[in-house]
Amino acid sequence: MENNICIRQFADHEQIKNCKVKLRAAQKSFGNLSAVLALAGNEVRLKIIYLLEEEKELCPCDLADILGMSIPAVSQHLRKLKDGNIVETRKESQTIYYSLTQENIKILKPFFKHINVQTLKLETV
Repeated sequence: MENNICIRQFADHEQIKNCKVKLRAAQKSFGNLSAVLALAGNEVRLKIIYLLEEEKELCPCDLADILGMSIPAVSQHLRKLKDGNIVETRKESQTIYYSLTQENIKILKPFFKHINVQTLKLETV
């Protein structure tokens, strides 16, 4: 492939057809994953998601203290995550606790596994 030009000699029509079928079959999953990754693409929200996966649930005050942010700033991020169905809430007295939705824990766990492995490598150096 010189100069990024593709000149194929033979098109595998069966392969192309199969790939199109796979994409159509997975369309909903692509949409869900894309939405989750779009929200998690913000570093602060990614940290919040990571902390919720690690700790199971946290309140905005805890997150604000951990992240060194104001509660209103953290709440804005939590609102976006809740609107995107990434987090859910549980109220206990005056405190609202946030946790990841079960559906999204499965999607995000491989990313956090990678972060944890990298952290362990740095700690052993």
